[in-house]
Amino acid sequence: MHRSSVLMAWNVFKFCTVLRGLGSVMILMVLGIVGVTYYAVVINNYGPALFSAGGFGSLTAFAILALFHFLLMMLLWSYFSVVFTDPGSVPPKWRPVVDEEAGEVAPLADSDYINPMLDLQHSTVISDPGDPRIRFCRKCNQFKPPRCHHCSVCGRCVLKMDHHCVWVVNCVGALNYKFFLLFLFYTFLETTLVTISLLPHFIAFFNDGEIPGTPGMLATTFLTFVLNLAFMLSVLGFLIMHISLVMSNTTTIEAYEKKTTPKWRYDLGRRRNFEQVFGFDKKYWLVPTYSEEDFRKIPALQGLEYPTKPDLDAQL
Repeated sequence: MHRSSVLMAWNVFKFCTVLRGLGSVMILMVLGIVGVTYYAVVINNYGPALFSAGGFGSLTAFAILALFHFLLMMLLWSYFSVVFTDPGSVPPKWRPVVDEEAGEVAPLADSDYINPMLDLQHSTVISDPGDPRIRFCRKCNQFKPPRCHHCSVCGRCVLKMDHHCVWVVNCVGALNYKFFLLFLFYTFLETTLVTISLLPHFIAFFNDGEIPGTPGMLATTFLTFVLNLAFMLSVLGFLIMHISLVMSNTTTIEAYEKKTTPKWRYDLGRRRNFEQVFGFDKKYWLVPTYSEEDFRKIPALQGLEYPTKPDLDAQL
């Protein structure tokens, strides 16, 4: 039994090490897919059609190219915002604030609870004896704020951690979750546009007529259509899942914790839940950034303070 647990721990560590090493490889892969798509849509097909088709054909090509470049710009802006934005780190010397009258903190899974008196590794007092649910990360040697989790890949605690995404080579957490959702949204729109615009060229492969272009150009168009169709369908599934999570003010990790919690105290209603991620200012909802007013008025965007339904009920 001991041997199997040691072997499992070693395998997990090896897996996390591999994920850390992917880094620039995954970014280059994303840029490579974007490059192939750009070559097939702009260079091979609709760029030449813009000047040679004439009339309605040129107008169609212009509309497709304009929309393609806009969505590509938003996709890349959202993507690199996720990649380079820190998802949220626990401030140094952070300590939990406990309601002495209620004696409560956010309900979490039993696996996150700790011994209320001692850290067995360091033999030091680590939490309020009156509240055994205050959490402490033994790996980071620090307290864990509500909705915070330790990422084994990043090797640190992440505020409101949703998951570690190998495609963005970063954790998705409090400060970049909106950017990740926009990345999924614009990726879905872009891949849908590419799939629809290349569909006539894809169908032409199976016709008996002669298709203009070199074999390399035709192969690139065929590959681009298949890749974008696959990403469109897979991203649609992720997008639907995350929309449902946003509407219930839940992360991917918390979706499993809710199974052990009778009532989810962070569910404030769909509109308030949406604003906890995207902010109040509608002008910023579809761009990967926040207004200064949103950051000032919505503490949840900074990943440490979260309004709860019991708090709202008390105000009413």
